[in-house]
Amino acid sequence: MRKFELIVPCHFGLEAPLKKEIIDLGYEIASVEDGRVTFYGDEEACVRANICLRTGERVLLKAGSFPARTFEELFQGTKALPWEDYIPRDGKFWVAKAASVKSALFSPSDIQSVMKKAMVERLRETYHIGWFEENGASFPLRVFLMKDRVTVGLDTTGESLHKRGYRKLTAKAPIAENLAAALILLSPWKGERILVDPFCGSGTIPIEAAMMAAHMAPGRSRSFLAEKWNHLIDEKLWEEIRQETGEEITLQVDTDIQGYDIDEKMLSAARANARLAGVDGLIHFQKRDVADLSHPKKYGFLITNPPYGERLEEKETLPGLYRTLGERFRALDSWSLYLITSYEGAEKEIGRKADRNRKLYNGMMKTYYYQFTGPKPGRKNRQEL
Repeated sequence: MRKFELIVPCHFGLEAPLKKEIIDLGYEIASVEDGRVTFYGDEEACVRANICLRTGERVLLKAGSFPARTFEELFQGTKALPWEDYIPRDGKFWVAKAASVKSALFSPSDIQSVMKKAMVERLRETYHIGWFEENGASFPLRVFLMKDRVTVGLDTTGESLHKRGYRKLTAKAPIAENLAAALILLSPWKGERILVDPFCGSGTIPIEAAMMAAHMAPGRSRSFLAEKWNHLIDEKLWEEIRQETGEEITLQVDTDIQGYDIDEKMLSAARANARLAGVDGLIHFQKRDVADLSHPKKYGFLITNPPYGERLEEKETLPGLYRTLGERFRALDSWSLYLITSYEGAEKEIGRKADRNRKLYNGMMKTYYYQFTGPKPGRKNRQEL
């Protein structure tokens, strides 16, 4: 099999859990940078990363990297890459996105145009044709310019990896599936432990937790662009890895995962999404106000994405909401609370300084992942969980 460098972009702040996921899949890390992790792998690694990674945005096959401070250098650097190794003569290719940080070249549209022309010239000379029909498989490019160094990746994924395929109905401010998965992975929660989301909305956090508990690969039920790249990746690999990951699913696992919300419509959406994900039997959704939050057992986890107060109608009620959450958390003896929010007064209203506070970006919004850790259960307590 051919060896590649594969680039996986992610939300800023999620590089550590993504790196661990890639290592757990058995691959060697090449580099970790802000917002992306690069690793070495073959065509099977490309397939496995798309199907199995929970916290990444997409999987890019690195075509090359070169310095460029002028558009002429960008053109020549792009033309020098062996595009014929990746793109067949009927391939549809374009620069889908260009991002520039601390570089002399910063206009995305100009970068996209120059690189497309350079690719056309290279492939025209290679295939000895004057016109490209571009009616075959799609090969979108993603380009990063950092301090005048250009890194080019072919997008093997298509729609972002957070699109698992189960979420048909959403809340007003839904959390992305890959960010929800990261919140869980950044906590000590395991499938046999209690997890409650008191602001579950359309159910993303409980569903992602249930998929982890059942060892369910998040991308098993969706398609990817590179499935049509038969000249690069054996199409049998997709079927084989889907079958392998399907055999690993264990829906008979004993779970205590719950989602609460005050909106019955959202709970209906959450139940429907859980059914589509195939984990509805592992989650209990219930209409319950945060003021009524309780649980008879100890050593559980609250992992949640409460309202941030971004909408005008939320701002007045926000302090009281977080105060109530803090009161109910204190009443849950020995529990831990993990919440993501952009609300600056969260710690004050909860009534406790977080043990850890990680800065994350929810889209373009800067948020904080507050981690209020409870005591660890002893050996005797673990047997009772």
